[in-house]
Amino acid sequence: MTTANVASVINSPSNTQSIEEISLIIAAQDFIPTTIGQDFLKLSGIIPQDWQLAQQPVVNPNFAQLNFTNGVSINAQPRTITFNESLTNKQSQDIAIHQVAGKYVEKLPHAKYMGLSFSPKILLPFPTAPQAVRQYITESLLGSGAWKFIGKTPLQAGINLMYHLERCQLTISISEAKLQKPQESPIAAILFSGNFNYNVNLGATQSSSIMTQMTNFLNHWRTDLEEFRNIVHQKFLDSPEADETQFVGGMSLFPGQTL
Repeated sequence: MTTANVASVINSPSNTQSIEEISLIIAAQDFIPTTIGQDFLKLSGIIPQDWQLAQQPVVNPNFAQLNFTNGVSINAQPRTITFNESLTNKQSQDIAIHQVAGKYVEKLPHAKYMGLSFSPKILLPFPTAPQAVRQYITESLLGSGAWKFIGKTPLQAGINLMYHLERCQLTISISEAKLQKPQESPIAAILFSGNFNYNVNLGATQSSSIMTQMTNFLNHWRTDLEEFRNIVHQKFLDSPEADETQFVGGMSLFPGQTL
């Protein structure tokens, strides 16, 4: 399965459109999950007053999760807080998590920030050619060798790649996945997951300097997203680049699981 074959499958009119999701993960030494209650987020201006919860929130000392009806979710564990957003049918100007994450950092300037990761994900379903996912990973991306023919079933594989960019380190994972829609059989898919990792210079002892670093990291999100999309579509799939003004999608990989 060559990249040209994959591109033809992806661009087939009968295929389900790709699904995209982005996350911003902020790491801080002294972060406690119970600090992200809905009341605090609204009263501090971190999220708009009109945001509505999609389900009952979970908030305890070890984990917190708030899911909103606009496709944004906020998850927290000790030392990290993650802002997720589905890009389903959204215009680029409607994306919200970079603003929410920015306000969070602004309202908590004295937190002991360690860094930030921007994590885009692209899920490409193959409803008409389920075998293409495994063939692409094992035949196009991996070299040949006797190690591929061990056991009685076809090899399953995932790939982790690391790149050193001028501004940060980028890791990309490529793996098989399943797209699960209600009342339908799972659809074979390929998942591209990226992480643009930014680390705070801990030698900057003043909170204002650390805040400046965090703000600069956050401001890279759009550039990171565009670069990731270009890498996936142009470098890996050799397919026309998606329209950057409109993001399409549908369901998550599995019920209750983030992309």
